[in-house]
Amino acid sequence: MSDSNRTFSRRALLSISGATVLCSGLASTALAQPVAISPIPPRKPIGMSTQSIEAAAERLIAKAGFSGDLSYAVIDTANGERIAGRNAKTPMPPASTAKAITAAYALEYLGSDYRFTTSVMGTGALRDGRLEGDLVLAGGGDPLFDTSDMGGLIQKLRTLGLSEVTGRFLIWDAALPYVEEIVPSQPDHLGYNPAVSGLNLNFNRVYFQWRKQGGGYVLTMDARDGDLIPQVALATMSLSDRRAPVFQVSLDRSKGREHWSVAQSALGASGSRWLPVRNTKGYAAEVFSTLAAQAGIALPAPVYVRNIPNGAVPLASHLSAPMDTIVRSMLRYSTNITAEVVGLTASKARSSRMPTGLENSAHQMNQWAKGIGMGGTQFVDHSGLSDASRVTAQDMAQALARLGHNGPLRPLLRQITLKTKSGAPEPFGLQAKTGTLNFVSALTGHIERPGKSPLVFAVMTADLNRRNAIPKGQEDRPPGATGWARRSRSLQWDLVRLWAKSA
Repeated sequence: MSDSNRTFSRRALLSISGATVLCSGLASTALAQPVAISPIPPRKPIGMSTQSIEAAAERLIAKAGFSGDLSYAVIDTANGERIAGRNAKTPMPPASTAKAITAAYALEYLGSDYRFTTSVMGTGALRDGRLEGDLVLAGGGDPLFDTSDMGGLIQKLRTLGLSEVTGRFLIWDAALPYVEEIVPSQPDHLGYNPAVSGLNLNFNRVYFQWRKQGGGYVLTMDARDGDLIPQVALATMSLSDRRAPVFQVSLDRSKGREHWSVAQSALGASGSRWLPVRNTKGYAAEVFSTLAAQAGIALPAPVYVRNIPNGAVPLASHLSAPMDTIVRSMLRYSTNITAEVVGLTASKARSSRMPTGLENSAHQMNQWAKGIGMGGTQFVDHSGLSDASRVTAQDMAQALARLGHNGPLRPLLRQITLKTKSGAPEPFGLQAKTGTLNFVSALTGHIERPGKSPLVFAVMTADLNRRNAIPKGQEDRPPGATGWARRSRSLQWDLVRLWAKSA
């Protein structure tokens, strides 16, 4: 995910077919078979010499005229040899290209058919609409679980005839460790830097909407998805007459409340945006209670527990899409919370122990990544949102080569169509992952060339001096960042064209 805010409807991304439960997010999972490493047959490279390719690349780099550092590595999958490179062993921030490695990590330890399960459980008998015991909302970590999915669970409870609970309403979110925000140094209001837990709802974001009315504004906070628009009281919004910052938040942890304020001068006549939620379990509990009440199910106040009570049995369950569909969506839309959830879940499966947090889980992924040629890599998260991660272009390209052009990762990468000057598609295929932070841009993937062996590559650019000098309060749109990113990406496309046609 870039440093700019992005929103989208999860239901527009995934079409989830009915399927047998293959893996449950509530239970320990046996390790999947390792990702197959495709053998690379020996073959003599075809095309320009390494020196000629690198000289042509230097001319493109000089013409681009952007500031900062650039590194790249290109490997021929026919023989595993690097056919061109520049500062290929220099550690650089990978940005969201890290998600490509996270995807491969998740596929190895969870398998392509793994599904997260969110359940509603009961500890007593259901008689005449009354549950004589506790009702438990148990998260399995599903990063795509949304308000419509929650509404589906409640409809299943109504089908069972449930209308009353005599015991407690329990919330269990301990399938994964709780992380208050992915990168603490990021501004508080960024929707792509939410909390992560075992019970996630709407990417752990709340929808803020404003509309001018008379001399003031109508402000609302809700958990909308499709036709469901439950209002949210856990997160509130008020106006401020300050000029900056645009958003501020105060967390009342004792009551689980999140009090936002917005600079009135920054609001137009109307608008909306998603804001991150930190109290993920309280958010899910409130929305569930609201939807249940609308469906005629009365619930007591929620109680948060670390363990599911003995004897609790499922009453209704929601299955996520299979893992390959989840990571395909993650790679296409670069959703940070999805990357962190699948990375944490893979580490939990790898070690049969709960990771203590993102950095601990990333350390486990680093250890695994050594086996695919990434000996100099140091991830600190699974999404690439932190600029503290370091990867070399050589490591990234080598990892793609070791995972195999015909392995499980490449088909999940985004198909990108580059155009010639005349507007026609370029005569080669490109499946790749982009990565963008302010003054950081990266690209890695596979190039398919007619009549030639496929290539794998990684190219990384960064101006960390300019990134580190971003004025406080301007992290959303720092001066010069948009133009820098445009020049960097254009250069990356030109390098891909060079390698595809000349290597």
